[in-house]
Amino acid sequence: MKSFIVTSEQNGKHVVRNVIDAFPMLKSADINRALKHRDIRVDGKRISADMAVYEGQEIQIWLPDQLFENMGDKHKKTNAKSDADYKIVAETDNLLLVNKRQGLAVHSGANTGDTSLIDILREDTHNRELDLVHRIDMNTGGIIMLAKNKRALDDAIKLFKHNLLIKRYRCLVLGVPSEGENVICEDETIMKEVSHFLEKTSNGNVFIHDTQQAGDLPITSRYHVLHVFKGKGPEGIDVAELEVELVTGRTHQIRAQFAHMGYPIIGDGNYGRNKQNMFFKGLNGGKVSYQQLFATSLILRKIPSDNIHSNLSGRRFEIEPRYDVQI
Repeated sequence: MKSFIVTSEQNGKHVVRNVIDAFPMLKSADINRALKHRDIRVDGKRISADMAVYEGQEIQIWLPDQLFENMGDKHKKTNAKSDADYKIVAETDNLLLVNKRQGLAVHSGANTGDTSLIDILREDTHNRELDLVHRIDMNTGGIIMLAKNKRALDDAIKLFKHNLLIKRYRCLVLGVPSEGENVICEDETIMKEVSHFLEKTSNGNVFIHDTQQAGDLPITSRYHVLHVFKGKGPEGIDVAELEVELVTGRTHQIRAQFAHMGYPIIGDGNYGRNKQNMFFKGLNGGKVSYQQLFATSLILRKIPSDNIHSNLSGRRFEIEPRYDVQI
């Protein structure tokens, strides 16, 4: 048997979450089994279902001692590895927001390597129910939202479906765009809005057209120029840092659309030009490894009260991009 006292930081959280925090070596299956057999006690009383607990209460977990032993080093090793893969941006009882590194796929698939973000996070949180709410490309870094349970996932998907969540990116492009019509965004930022049509091919790449063709999907992005690096590109071309807001969210939308407009993202081997990419050096002096594109902001609009995430109405979550290019 092991026990602990609920701290002020754990106040109001549920038993299972606090047990995982206190004893990260335990598997979620062991904790759920203990609940089922009423082997977890709150202030001496057996419980059979997860519940909120409060500062000062005592939690007892009646499990074999060997489950608590000789596993601390293994957990530390796992976390040491995953610290390089992601950093936690924010966490609620139902959601986890992390900043994913470039080069790590969010889920397993062809050509994604042996591990994925969701696999790592399920292991680190001991929560097999954890699931992706949305996705970003393997070679794009930045914010990913994950849901901790089925109800949280369903309600988080509704945020995207009903346009209650704004996604913004930052990137480095060749040239300085000026196309588009001025629009005032939700937070009163003035951006330029550009629209095109996207054709998705069978191999997953896309083509952008100015006029709609059979099977094309309409796409719209908004952007504004944050900074201009004068003459820092090949042949003295300027480099611009952009903030881009997705109005539609199609496959490779930002990368393909801005390349079509004549402003490819630095480091993008699919939609940019390799000769131009080779001009730039990474921070370590070698070649630029990834496209210089990061999912940097999630902005939540007013969320209906019947949505489990309604307490996040008006919240904004942001990270700084970690560009790997000398300019």
